[in-house]
Amino acid sequence: MIRLSSAFIVCASTTSLLLFTSAVNAQTTQPAQQVQSAGTVRLHEADQNFVDNGTQAVATQRDAARIATSRSTDRDVKAFAEKAATDNGKIADALRAASPRGVDVPHNNPDTAALDGIRNLRGAEFDKAYIEQVALAGEQKTLSAFQAEIASGRNEQLKDAARKALPSVQAQYAAAQELAKRKHLTTQ
Repeated sequence: MIRLSSAFIVCASTTSLLLFTSAVNAQTTQPAQQVQSAGTVRLHEADQNFVDNGTQAVATQRDAARIATSRSTDRDVKAFAEKAATDNGKIADALRAASPRGVDVPHNNPDTAALDGIRNLRGAEFDKAYIEQVALAGEQKTLSAFQAEIASGRNEQLKDAARKALPSVQAQYAAAQELAKRKHLTTQ
């Protein structure tokens, strides 16, 4: 009969438990990103949704703001739009910089339906549509995308970019709400 020391038995038991725990964790958690063939990277679903939805929301805000600077006749709307265009341009650059190498980040993918909804309007009609449909609803959509990444994302670089941009997105949404109030429009 083989006699084993109690220290050996404890060590062997601990090692077996650690190996079992590691195997279970490896099966139940998905990595933040997986490298696929040809150097492309596949992100976790929450991170990929953020890359897609976040960049689209930011691009839509930026492009709509650029349209507003030329179509609006209201200086408050123009001032809001100029700041929104600048801020969203910076956020878009930060998102591209934070995305892992090999991830396809859309460079300019605005929601064309949202832009088409305001593109041919002018004056007060434009201002109302821009404030309600883009500034308020669009900023709320942007805010939701960034909050979802912070809550559910797995890629630390993307989560960090979302955290850093969140105060700017929140400030834009608050400014949009204030602008709507000043123009006697419904805020969300």
